[in-house]
Amino acid sequence: MEKEHKTKKTLVLGGSINPGRYANKAIRKLRSYGHTVVSVGNKEGTVEDVVIRKGTPFFNDLHTITVYLSAKNQKQYYDYLIGMQPERIVFNPGAENQELAELARKNNIEVIEYCTLILLDTHTF
Repeated sequence: MEKEHKTKKTLVLGGSINPGRYANKAIRKLRSYGHTVVSVGNKEGTVEDVVIRKGTPFFNDLHTITVYLSAKNQKQYYDYLIGMQPERIVFNPGAENQELAELARKNNIEVIEYCTLILLDTHTF
């Protein structure tokens, strides 16, 4: 019997319509596992049924924010991300950011430095 998994509303920060980008792969894989996905990127577009928005739209009830931006491109989003009070932030390879990680921990947000795609494939997301 397959283990039931809880769906987790996830924000993909750094979303991209380019299928070669890891953020795009993450959106598609998260959806294939049944998770609700929202995304923010520097260009608007759609990946499957997920609309990538620009700016800082507020999303309620986020479980996870998975980050695909370099540390220098995350700074403008600090207050925005912390303000949505997710349960955790996942820093994918290349997106590690000690400053934001510390800020998250101070706000009782779990911090994970790992690849979202691997977390999904190993059923540890």
